[in-house]
Amino acid sequence: MKALHIAATGMRAQELNVEVISNNIANMRTTGYKRQRADFQDLLYQNLRRMGTNTSATGTIVPTGVQIGSGVKTASTARIMTQGNLAESGKDLDIAVRGEGFFQIQMPDGTTAYTRDGSFERDANGQLVTIDGYAVQPGIVLPQDARDVTISADGQVQIVDAGGAIQQLGQLQLARFINKSGLEAIGDNLFLETESSGAAVVGTPGEDGFGDLMQKHLEMANVEAVSEISDLIAAQRAYEMNSRIIKAADEMSATTSNIR
Repeated sequence: MKALHIAATGMRAQELNVEVISNNIANMRTTGYKRQRADFQDLLYQNLRRMGTNTSATGTIVPTGVQIGSGVKTASTARIMTQGNLAESGKDLDIAVRGEGFFQIQMPDGTTAYTRDGSFERDANGQLVTIDGYAVQPGIVLPQDARDVTISADGQVQIVDAGGAIQQLGQLQLARFINKSGLEAIGDNLFLETESSGAAVVGTPGEDGFGDLMQKHLEMANVEAVSEISDLIAAQRAYEMNSRIIKAADEMSATTSNIR
């Protein structure tokens, strides 16, 4: 029976849906994480009686027809790039983006990755890096005797040196994309540019549509626990209903097989 195959596609779809939801919940405390949502599409239809066809020589037509669907497929796991809550951390090198924009990160192979995770450190050379040691671009080097590090809303990095003088170290910049949901997630809170996202547009925080920066703050994941749990319950019920269809189709097939 076709119902067996159709219900099986529904169960597979809800399995993937639960996997997406579980990943969201697992990353509820991940800095800068952006939740995902599973989107589905119906599969091809079999036309047993096509709508719009003539039913007589006088021109009468079939108003609706008969179509039998073949199930469901996963169309995408869209990433929802809404702003997460900003939490105060009290650490000088923690920076949150309030609004549009990603920090630029230089990878070991020379490519540029992008992140909303502003929990930065400085390495043995004083360079501003991620917690995995990847350099933040443009490069900022903090002297060994640097104190009172200040990062302004527009990305200017200043320190007070050993002599008590204010020293300008550099300017942080942000990158934004026409379609930021088209970025490819590679783990470690990093994204890569793709054909779908479009090329990165680099600019100064607080200008030309870019968000501004907040020192001593971090952006939390944009995952809402109540929403994820309700989606999980809905996915579980949909899975159960599809499994019942398989059971009913099996019982109907057994009844047919037992007819004498």
